[in-house]
Amino acid sequence: MKKRLETLLRGAVARLQTEGALAADLEPTVLVERTRDAQHGDFATNLALALAKPARANPRQLAEKIAAALGPDPAVVKVEIAGPGFINFFLDPQAQFGVIRAIHDAGHGYGLGKAGAGIKVQVEFVSANPTGPLHVGHGRGAAYGAVVANLLAAAGFEVHREYYVNDAGRQMDILAASVWLRYLEACGETLVFPSNGYRGEYVRDVSRELHQRHGEGFRHPAAVVFADIPADEPQGGDKEIHIDALVARAKALLGPEGYRTVFDAGLDSILGDIRQDLEEFGVRYDQWFSERGLTETQAVERALRKLETAGYLYQKDGATWFASSRLGDEKDRVVVRENGQMTYFASDIAYHMDKLDRGFDRIINIWGADHHGYIPRVKAAIQALGGDPTKLDVLLVQFAVLYRGEEKVQMSTRSGEFVTLRQLRNEVGKDAARFFYVMRKSDQHMDFDLKLATSRTNENPVYYVQYAHARVCSVFRELDEKGWARDLALGMAHLDKLVEPHETALVGTLSRYPEVVEQSALQHAPHHLLHYLRELAAEFHTYYFAHKFLVEDAALRDARLNLIAAVRQVIANGLGLLDVSAPEAM
Repeated sequence: MKKRLETLLRGAVARLQTEGALAADLEPTVLVERTRDAQHGDFATNLALALAKPARANPRQLAEKIAAALGPDPAVVKVEIAGPGFINFFLDPQAQFGVIRAIHDAGHGYGLGKAGAGIKVQVEFVSANPTGPLHVGHGRGAAYGAVVANLLAAAGFEVHREYYVNDAGRQMDILAASVWLRYLEACGETLVFPSNGYRGEYVRDVSRELHQRHGEGFRHPAAVVFADIPADEPQGGDKEIHIDALVARAKALLGPEGYRTVFDAGLDSILGDIRQDLEEFGVRYDQWFSERGLTETQAVERALRKLETAGYLYQKDGATWFASSRLGDEKDRVVVRENGQMTYFASDIAYHMDKLDRGFDRIINIWGADHHGYIPRVKAAIQALGGDPTKLDVLLVQFAVLYRGEEKVQMSTRSGEFVTLRQLRNEVGKDAARFFYVMRKSDQHMDFDLKLATSRTNENPVYYVQYAHARVCSVFRELDEKGWARDLALGMAHLDKLVEPHETALVGTLSRYPEVVEQSALQHAPHHLLHYLRELAAEFHTYYFAHKFLVEDAALRDARLNLIAAVRQVIANGLGLLDVSAPEAM
């Protein structure tokens, strides 16, 4: 209906232009919105207010001209001018019942739009370092990113889902050293594990598997490994210097081939676990992009040469700096350290150059809120590379905080003390986890209520919405048990029997669904869809208790069955975008 009214308004403007009442070169943006107060009609537009200045006209008088030029439409029973020039539309309630037919005809396609047609967008999300299993904090970014991608696809965008694998750099070297030291313990060596190593049980699992595959081929005496290594923090030294020295010792003793084997043992095991975890959480990617691949193909060097050619690199204190402050960043950034090693940021520059080269019209990065300060430097890099920084949208996600009773659970990958996403999913289920993670705006703080997520009451929002779908299914099972059959055509022919306030309210809510999907997609706001589903479920549950569906009057019965079937379809469609199941029985 919204699109229908926008078409009517464009026709009115065209008529006024033909008559000379409006300039022919005016190209107005026609926006129609639902009214918040039924006294002001069903829909309204500020078109006259927007056109008043370029048309050099009084907005209220212009609104009257536009209203007079509107073509006839049987769904519109009245048009009023309000305030300084708003145009309000009052619709025939019966005409709106056409949405029931539309939902039946479109099925799973109801709600899909074309707002993003022809626009290629990349969504990169999660991208957690493969140094340990995903924890409950990562889960929110995973759920949010997956649903944003689903919504964009539903709105017609060509979506490419991507995970950036940080399989290079210092943290991965620390993981490799941690695996090797645990491997040495498995070989019978006695050593003091570094305070800055990765301590989780998963590291021991990797090292045991490494020992089973390669025996003692990578064994070196602990005394040799730790000879002349600077002291660790508990012994009064510097933990960073200590772990870096152990990494260097591992590389020296194992050699390039042996070190790569140990390195890949940790990477492959943990990344495989992450892949499985995300797949079981309903998150899938079109591409897993390797940071190490950027280094091996000299993409980082090419990106830095491009920045140097553009005049954005300079030398200082033995390091190479990117002059990002010239492009809006708060300060310049190091891209090559004094020891010749590339920084993480250098790889990020190369990665975003690759994104630009692949021709995406929009780039969406979904990051943890703690990366807020990283945005200006990445946008600066895109601009320095000759790209358009406005193509990049960075959506920030606050980590969810898990509580067991009153006790907050600590989550540290390095120490190994954390609750994994898999543990959470096993406890509350995929549906509840996905639903709860997107209930709030992504940048708002979130406490994950385990007790609520596992409850089977109306207080649990996912249960409440799913139960509405299951309840409709139960009505149709009862229909079969009575030996009756729904006559779809008869119900469609008698939709005018749906005169109860609950019925007209449901129809109005059903008609909003395509707008909600589009709004949720364009605003990257899955919580709008979730709140809509809760509203629709609430209206259905109220209707369920207020009226009988399986009445003796066949025409009324089939009309009501068609209505609740439409409710079931829209709930299923919405839950599908959230990748939450729509059970037929609960």
